[in-house]
Amino acid sequence: MITLEEMKNYLRVDHEDDDALLADIISAAERICMSVARCSDEESFAESKNAKIAVFYAVAYLYEHREDADHNTLNLSLRALLSDIRKEGF
Repeated sequence: MITLEEMKNYLRVDHEDDDALLADIISAAERICMSVARCSDEESFAESKNAKIAVFYAVAYLYEHREDADHNTLNLSLRALLSDIRKEGF
């Protein structure tokens, strides 16, 4: 959905030291966002309004708070970002 280079640009990271970490966080953030949106199809999620912004936000949050991330706060923010596409259930 988003590339490592797009994410590094968003975060303003200009070194390669965290590339593997960021790649893992991107993957986790996409799964978290899809779970919050209650969407199991990656393609339809990627086409959804605010989906890309939600993934950017989730990656940034998880990267910058990797020592002390509050996942409840993250989930509440993602619910707000994804409220227009969030399904009632799977």
